[in-house]
Amino acid sequence: MAKSKTVVKVGSIQQRILLIRGEKVIVDTDLAEFYGVPTKALNQAVRRNMDRFPADFMFQLNKNEKIEVVTNCDHLQKLKYSPVNPLVFTEHGAIMAASILNSARAVEVSLFIVRAFVALRRAISGHKELARKITQLERKLTDHDDQIIAIIQAIKELSGPQPVPKKRRIGFHSK
Repeated sequence: MAKSKTVVKVGSIQQRILLIRGEKVIVDTDLAEFYGVPTKALNQAVRRNMDRFPADFMFQLNKNEKIEVVTNCDHLQKLKYSPVNPLVFTEHGAIMAASILNSARAVEVSLFIVRAFVALRRAISGHKELARKITQLERKLTDHDDQIIAIIQAIKELSGPQPVPKKRRIGFHSK
């Protein structure tokens, strides 16, 4: 396999991965750019092979999602004027797109795309682990707070006014 002259960095791919409908996806224009083909060619190849792209591999954005993506991603400003809502590809969809394009560059770049998704997954799992540890610390602090409050109440009870015992009169008392 011949190496392509254009280098695609995993970091640049990670920046283009978006979270839409709870899925990590790449917009068709970005994927086409990475694979070195026009977006139109990518979408034509996908439409010719729709049986290879179930809903968990690829889906089309609705109007509101398109507006949100264009608003949040400066590099996708051209989509603002497109009459067609873009396609977005999950990790598996991006790999399948590389297989239907059948070019050396697509195969080579698909490896980088997989690595980018894996790195993103690791980062997210790291955040989940951190969140779990913070939750454990909060529980411990809550337990300690309850114990400190109990100690303070006991100190207040001990340091508060003590009942004064009745003094007995000295001497003989008749009843």
